[in-house]
Amino acid sequence: MDGHVRLGVFSPSVVLGVAQACGALAEAGLHVEEIPVTSSSQQFALLLAGGLDAVFTSPDNVLAYRGSAANPLGRTADVRILAAVDRGLGLSLFHGPRISGLSGLSGLRGGVLGVDVPTSGFAFVAYELLARHGLRYGADYEVRPLGTTPMRATALVEGQCDMTVLNAGSDLRAEAAGCTRLSRASSLGPYLGTVLAAPAGGTAALGALTEVLLETARSLVEGRLAELAASVIRARLGLDPQDVLRHLQIMADRDEGLVPGGRVDPGSLGTLRWLRSRYGGGQGAEPDPGLVDDRFLPPAGL
Repeated sequence: MDGHVRLGVFSPSVVLGVAQACGALAEAGLHVEEIPVTSSSQQFALLLAGGLDAVFTSPDNVLAYRGSAANPLGRTADVRILAAVDRGLGLSLFHGPRISGLSGLSGLRGGVLGVDVPTSGFAFVAYELLARHGLRYGADYEVRPLGTTPMRATALVEGQCDMTVLNAGSDLRAEAAGCTRLSRASSLGPYLGTVLAAPAGGTAALGALTEVLLETARSLVEGRLAELAASVIRARLGLDPQDVLRHLQIMADRDEGLVPGGRVDPGSLGTLRWLRSRYGGGQGAEPDPGLVDDRFLPPAGL
């Protein structure tokens, strides 16, 4: 087995960092090269061109690139979800520090919403959360592509946008910098934030990686690697001690944390498809029996 895996990522992965630090990747004969990307369109361009073997991505991106050529690359591809990784890790709508508590939501009207790509999953979450605060998509704010979650966190703090959705440690850094969490993606119903995805015909190395990720997730949820995880969170996310503890709690949270079994549940797919139907023109929102490749997952219930 060739154990070299090129993995496209938006943000530094704590689960992968812990798997590396505890020796699980090496024991499985794996060398995972994390390749940062600046947008979902760049991530999938690299994946479909063979520059990546797999990606940590929003499951909505897999829906988009499987279901319709009306995506940023203008083509479809047989990309499949190998495992669910997390349920959003605190994914929430934020406004920046320039919006005062006195002005509240009225201060966001006419403002700028920072997104990765306007027709992608996290953007759809932002549109719906804003709608529930009375701000209409296409009428009450401007949508501006500003890249990945860490990039949008910086843009929010620096005033390049007025609101965005953040998670995976970027949410905690934004709060520490004076940004305000308005509402959480988990309020929309069951949700998946990150999945491991790859083109059809996944290799033995991807099977081994899936197994390592799920075992590491189980250990983290059960608190068996807390001390090691804390050091990885400090190194990878740059959080202070209090926020390190908060992130550990989020990872173990049933509604927003890691998915130890790796199963993609119907409820979360329903939420994703509903958001895509509402804000993505319905493209890729139809049921798709080939979406999930679960042959590397343990039997359901284990």
